[in-house]
Amino acid sequence: MIGEIYYVTSIPFEAARKVSVLPSGHRASRLHGHSFLARIRAKLPNDWAMFSGAEVEQLQDSASESIKPLDYSLLNDHLDVPTDENVARWIRERIGLPSVDVVGVQSTNNQGADIDKNNNAHIWRRFRFEAAHQLPNVEEGHQCGRMHGHGFEVILHVSQNVDNQDMGIDFDHIEALWAPIYAQLHLACLNDLPGLENPTSEVISAWIWTRLKPKLAELSWITIYETTTAGCHFDGENYRIWKEFRFESAIQLLGAKHGDPRQNLHGHSYLSRLHLTAPLDEVMGWTVDYGDVKAVFKPAYKKLDHHYLNELVGVENGDITSILKWMQGQLLEVLPALDRIDLYQTPGCGAVLSWGGESPALPV
Repeated sequence: MIGEIYYVTSIPFEAARKVSVLPSGHRASRLHGHSFLARIRAKLPNDWAMFSGAEVEQLQDSASESIKPLDYSLLNDHLDVPTDENVARWIRERIGLPSVDVVGVQSTNNQGADIDKNNNAHIWRRFRFEAAHQLPNVEEGHQCGRMHGHGFEVILHVSQNVDNQDMGIDFDHIEALWAPIYAQLHLACLNDLPGLENPTSEVISAWIWTRLKPKLAELSWITIYETTTAGCHFDGENYRIWKEFRFESAIQLLGAKHGDPRQNLHGHSYLSRLHLTAPLDEVMGWTVDYGDVKAVFKPAYKKLDHHYLNELVGVENGDITSILKWMQGQLLEVLPALDRIDLYQTPGCGAVLSWGGESPALPV
């Protein structure tokens, strides 16, 4: 195996807050509430869990215990300024794990902030527009060559250090900067817009970047969801695409102690996300065709979906790390642009195998 393994978990909690550092009249300065989601990513020592395969659930248990005081509480009772950034720091300080990489707090489905140990913040806000497009340079018969449409989703990512700051850029400020771009894209045929004659996800992301970066210096990535299972990141220079797959599989964690129910034959609806980094094809307007990724992954997918995974060579123990290593072994030669695999065994809870540059975290 090449790369690093990170374990990830997500814990929901309900809480009220008011953020007094915001200007008078700002909607978030009033007492209000959210269905929050805390997200933790950690690189754990090999001997941290009680057995190989217990890492994901043990991380989830540890995170849940740390976050429990916040659930159904007034966050101002726990910290003076309960911004997403400060709540993430509060959780990071109390979670008691040996190596926490990032703690994120998602205050709505469309916004959140992730904080690392150096107080570098990744702040994101998600938007949506409805539009038509077709790709003019694809081969005859390609489905994307026909005029069709999508409900595109866009995530604007901002990176800044918030050491000695209660919060980074206000989500409302990001929304205000997005508004004129939205007005151009929403309910439009993208091919009719100058610069979008070949409106792939990659081209759209660069088009938005060019218009937004001069007004938002802290902008770090643009994310485009073309469908619910595929999209592209762009940071001004580099493109990274991803494609998601779901497979239904049976499993046993044979390293569990006698009597542990995880030794029993059970199953998961796995979500896998393949990340690929490649240069832009100037003619096609993409890096890798999502359809090609699906076709190349299909032989491995057929061995995973509706199967007992312990029967795969190298996955005899049934743990998620072994599944990731097996997937990497199956795909690395046939998908040379692949540089990261995410695998979730339950929503928001799983592991990441990464051997390339880090891309932004996607909302759970």
